[in-house]
Amino acid sequence: MPSTRRPLPVKLFAGLLGGDPGLLRRARQLLVRRFGPLDLESEVWPFDQTDYYELEMGPDLKRCFLSFETPIDPGALAGIKCETCALERQLAEDCALPSINRPVNIDPGYVDLGKLVLATTKDASHRIYLGHRVYAEVTLHYQDGAWHTSPWTYPDYGRRDTHAFFASVRELFLQQRRETMNLRDLDEADA
Repeated sequence: MPSTRRPLPVKLFAGLLGGDPGLLRRARQLLVRRFGPLDLESEVWPFDQTDYYELEMGPDLKRCFLSFETPIDPGALAGIKCETCALERQLAEDCALPSINRPVNIDPGYVDLGKLVLATTKDASHRIYLGHRVYAEVTLHYQDGAWHTSPWTYPDYGRRDTHAFFASVRELFLQQRRETMNLRDLDEADA
């Protein structure tokens, strides 16, 4: 009978989307309070690839990404998505803008060495159900030294600057994993 192995930790990130820079900063603060310090943060870019969110979130949306210092168990992603949905509701209640239902969108995901996985509450043929009404998709895959999209990849995840940011996240994660492995090797040698 084959044995199962515990999955290796992965690198947690969050994609933030909103029209109010102050609310994006507030979302960042709440995320850091909950998930710990950041080790990388993207620039804030215009979200102009689609108007999909404009009716719900308003015009002139901005996108940024945050990468968290502490790796997570990939099995925690569904619970993290539930927490970020609660943070979105909290931000909406705090700012009480009658014309905007959802002032900030927070999408968590993780980077592993070969893929970028995004959590979502929307089902589709290419998504896997995780539990708690949360699905996951491999949004980008890493091959031949670069990130690559799939037919379902959101347009903003296909941008060159997005790929550059996640290349930095992956490189930092690779460093962290090597250090962890070396520490484990040292611990085993000392035992």
